[in-house]
Amino acid sequence: MRFKVFLTALLLLVVMMTDLSAQKYDGLIDKTVALVGNSVILLSQVESEAMYMQRMGYVSERDIRCDVLENMMEVKLFYTQAMLDSLAVNPDMIEAMLNERVDGILSQFGGEEGVVNYFGRPIHELRNQWRDRILEQNLASEMRRSIAGKVGDVTPKEVERFYKRTPKDSLPMLPEQYKISEITLYPDVEKAALAVRERLLEFRQRVLDGEKFSLLATLYSEDPGSAMRGGELGMSSKSVFWPEFSDAAMALKPGQVSSIVQTPNGFHLIQLISREGDMFNARHILLKPRYTMEDRNSAFIRLDSIRNAILADSITFEQAAKKFSGDPLTRTNGGLVPDAESGSPFIDVDKLKPEEYSVLKDMKAGEISMPFESTDSETRAGISVGNTVYKIIRLDEIRPSHAPTFSEDFNILLNMATNQKAADAIDAFIDEKLETTYIVIDPLFQKCVFKRDGWVK
Repeated sequence: MRFKVFLTALLLLVVMMTDLSAQKYDGLIDKTVALVGNSVILLSQVESEAMYMQRMGYVSERDIRCDVLENMMEVKLFYTQAMLDSLAVNPDMIEAMLNERVDGILSQFGGEEGVVNYFGRPIHELRNQWRDRILEQNLASEMRRSIAGKVGDVTPKEVERFYKRTPKDSLPMLPEQYKISEITLYPDVEKAALAVRERLLEFRQRVLDGEKFSLLATLYSEDPGSAMRGGELGMSSKSVFWPEFSDAAMALKPGQVSSIVQTPNGFHLIQLISREGDMFNARHILLKPRYTMEDRNSAFIRLDSIRNAILADSITFEQAAKKFSGDPLTRTNGGLVPDAESGSPFIDVDKLKPEEYSVLKDMKAGEISMPFESTDSETRAGISVGNTVYKIIRLDEIRPSHAPTFSEDFNILLNMATNQKAADAIDAFIDEKLETTYIVIDPLFQKCVFKRDGWVK
């Protein structure tokens, strides 16, 4: 009788999992689907992570649950070694990452009820499961870094051997690169901000006098995504907004309108619709500072004067940049614009701002552009702010697209060789652990086409 019950349950499970990519685990049955050393992986864990990744837009040519299981098993190999090596991660960082995941998914579903309906389990269970997953992933990452760090520095001889043994047609083509210098002037920010504030104060008074906030948002807000909805943002976690915005919204009562709030996106009026814990739904009107033709013309006249002085050899471009440019990032370098990521004086063509490339594409090395309007490179919290600026650019040099060479692109080859050496060490670690670790995979997943051989014994 017990065998019959077990067989019936197994058949139900097989039917449920026949098409893993299409079926949803409904919580009626759970079981261990993989054992890696002493660590178990449950069907519910695979299903929950697969559903999360699907919601995040993950796409795979294979079965997504096979991808998830293989990733979980690989993480287990690194995690187990990390525990043996007494590696640790900051628990506050884990909680912050967990909160970010939970807040993001709550915002997507408009609250806890939508999340529970989608995953089929209460939020506290999801939090515990995701916390364990994030902890293991981070310790696995620390283990990978530890392995990569032990390979040592790559010597010039090793770089040369890497370059010689790598087929030239497998080396990536380096894009066209530009070396440029600039002189930047900023418009009168305070004057433009004052004009925006005055207009928002007018809107606020109109709402207080009885006009609908939603109508004003539709007509005037410069946030196109929410303007078409009357400024409504939807129920979202406060963490997805700039802190200034969230703090102002959370301090309101439903229907109440905020004072003017400034964020890196511009200036806002906020009307709270509803609030649930750390989530809220609000309307807003966004206005951004606008600069007049007078501002533009004044800056262009000054830049044109500076350009003429440089062309007349009255001052060098470098001296003019240090004396007149308003951009602190380039002024101290005589106007030289470095790559934002690598610090290299050469910038890939696809990293140039469109308005800059539009000017540069017709220039020759040594030429100085006419004044034009652009944006600066200021960022806040890793997000580009893009303040309006006016500038002239000197094209210093163009590097055509080419395959890397040992003499001209040593640093690029050094990075490639270093990454390859670290990847080889990590692959060797996995191969060793696959040989020495007890691994069992449930028959439900043994037909998976894994990226790496050796999982199925």
